[in-house]
Parts: sequence; structure tokens; C-alpha cells
Amino acid sequence: MPIHSKFLETPEETEAAFYEAISRADVDAVMALWADEENIVCIHPGAPRLVGHAAIRAAWESIFEQGGVQIRPVQRHITQNMMTSVHNIIEEVHRTVSRQQDIHILATNVYVKTHAGWRLATHHASVVPGEAPPDVSVAALLH
Repeated sequence: MPIHSKFLETPEETEAAFYEAISRADVDAVMALWADEENIVCIHPGAPRLVGHAAIRAAWESIFEQGGVQIRPVQRHITQNMMTSVHNIIEEVHRTVSRQQDIHILATNVYVKTHAGWRLATHHASVVPGEAPPDVSVAALLH
């Protein structure tokens, strides 16, 4: 289980720390943001479901072998109550190391409020085919 060094007051603070740690390829910082429970889940684009700290850590270590990944979360749609916060976002992924094209990822991050502050319980991501979808306001979706 990870050791939490900082109390995170909001899900947004946890999310910012998550993407900052990814940009630095800091696996310890990434893992410190996950909830202590062993039923945490991570699904990377095109990859199988990972459950538990050991499997998730191994996947991040593999990703970070080529360095950090610059991800800018945009088009956030958040649903929150007292104990959970679900963030559906588009991740703009900028590849600084490889010559591959930048991509967009649809991601859902689920945060839970714990004794150590807000922590990540689920990260599920999949590649967006083509251009990023436009941002549509909730009001535009209603009758």
C-alpha cells in the first residue's frame, strides 16, 4: 500500500498532482495518490484491466521507461457528492520523447474521500479516434 505524504483537500488537487507526477515519470508520486484499498482499478488505452497496487505500479513503471508523458486534461465534466467525485475528461497527450503524433484520450477518473484526503480509485482511459470531440455544454444536451 502507498504511503501518503500529503493530505489532499479536493479531487481537483489530487487530479493535478496525478498529471504532474505522470509528467515527471514519478511512479512513487503516482502511486501515493491511489486509495489504500486493493480493489483499485486502472485501464490504460488498449490494455487489460489492472486491479491492485502491484499490477498498477508495474504498468506505470513500464510506461515511464521512456520518460514522463505530458498530459493536459481538458473538457472536464464532473459529478460529485460528499464521498466520490467522477471526472470524465479528454486528455491531450503530447509526446516529447517519441516522434509519434499527439493523441487525445477519453478518461474517467474516480476519486474517493478517505482519511488521507481525496484519492484515486479508478482511472479508465481509451484513445479517441481522429480529432478530439467538441466540448458540448450540459445545457445543450437537455430538451
